[in-house]
Amino acid sequence: MDRQPPGPVPELPEGYEIRREVHPAVSLYRDLYNRIGQDYCWWLRRVMGDAQLAELLGNPAVGVYVLRDHGEVAGFFELDARQCPDINLAYFGLLPRWIGRGVGLSFLHAAIRTAWRQRPAALRVNTCSADHPRALPNYVRAGFRVVRVLREVWDIPDHIGLHLPEIQ
Repeated sequence: MDRQPPGPVPELPEGYEIRREVHPAVSLYRDLYNRIGQDYCWWLRRVMGDAQLAELLGNPAVGVYVLRDHGEVAGFFELDARQCPDINLAYFGLLPRWIGRGVGLSFLHAAIRTAWRQRPAALRVNTCSADHPRALPNYVRAGFRVVRVLREVWDIPDHIGLHLPEIQ
C-alpha cells in the first residue's frame, strides 16, 4: 500500500477500543501471539528467547496495539517501522471467539489508519497459505494490493507443537 486508502472507513463497533501497549510484557505478547496464531502457524516469535523478544518489544519503532471489547482482550496488531520509511503490519489477528463477529475489517482499517499517522512511504503486509482464508481478500478489500507472490518453504520446528494446516 503506497498511499492511504481514500474515503470513509468502517468504525469499530461500540464498546471496542484499541490501545498501544507501551513496553508490553513478554507474557502478554506471547499469550496473544500464541492464542491468535495457533491455527495459522505463527511460529517465529515462539522460538525467540524472552530477552530477545523483550528487546524487540521495547524498540520504539515497534508498536503493539491491543483490541478490547468492553475491556476484554479480543485481538492485536503489530506495526514495525524499523525499516523506515516503510512500515510493516507484522502481525494482525483476532482471538478465535471474535472471528466472524463483523469486527475484523474495521479493526484492520484502524491498523491501517494508525500506520498512516506515522506517514510512511509504504505500508506492507505479508501473508501465507497457512493464514486465515479471508486474510488476503480482506487485505485487498482494505486497500492493499498484491505486489509479489513467493514460494517459500519454511522449516518449522516440530518441538513447538503447531498443527500445520492443509495447504490448498
